[in-house]
Amino acid sequence: MSDNRLRAIVGLGNPGAEYERTRHNTGFWFVDALASAYRGSFRSEPKFKGEVARIRIGNDEVLLLKPMTFMNKSGEAIQPLAAFYKIAPGDILVAHDELDLPVGTMKLKRAGGHGGHNGLRSVHQHLGEEYLRLRIGIGHPGTKDQVLGYVLGRPNSADDKLIRDGLIDAMNAVPVWLDQTLEKAMQKLHSAPPAAPVSKPPSN
Repeated sequence: MSDNRLRAIVGLGNPGAEYERTRHNTGFWFVDALASAYRGSFRSEPKFKGEVARIRIGNDEVLLLKPMTFMNKSGEAIQPLAAFYKIAPGDILVAHDELDLPVGTMKLKRAGGHGGHNGLRSVHQHLGEEYLRLRIGIGHPGTKDQVLGYVLGRPNSADDKLIRDGLIDAMNAVPVWLDQTLEKAMQKLHSAPPAAPVSKPPSN
C-alpha cells in the first residue's frame, strides 16, 4: 500500500513552440498527459526553473515538473525542487526519449547510467544516478550523424500514434508504482503487448 511520500515525475524536453511536437519532447508529452488525466494545471515556478503541477493519484500527491532550462541543463530544475520538497532521488521518475527502444515501447528502469542522453547527463550531475526512469522509445534514424535532426524532428502520424498509445500504458503503470512497488509497475508495463512495427519515417 501507499506510504504517502511526496513523489515527483519529471518530463524532459525543450521549452518553446518549435520543440513542442518533436521526439525529444516526449517526456513533456507524458507529464502533460498526466496533468490532463488528473486535473492538474502547470504554472511557472521560477525558483525551480520550470513549470510545476500538483496532482493526486489515489491517496498520493505527486509533483509534475517540466524543466524550462533546455534539455542539457535539466538537472538545474530538478535539484532545487527535490531539495525544497525533500524528495529522495529514488522517489523521482524522469521520463525521457530513448533512441535505443522501438517506437512506442515504454520501459521503466531503476538507476543506471545516462547512456549519452544530454538531459540524463545533467540529472546525473545534480542528483546522482539513483533516480527512476521512464524510457520512451522513439526509434533510431539508422546512423549517428542523423540523430540530432531526428530527435528534433516530428514523428510521422503512425509513429506519433504508437508513442501516444505507449504513453497511455505508462500512465496506467504509475498508480501501481505509487500504491505498490516499481517492480510491480514494471511487470504491468513490460507485459503490455509490444507496439506493431512501422516503416522508418522519412528524415526530417
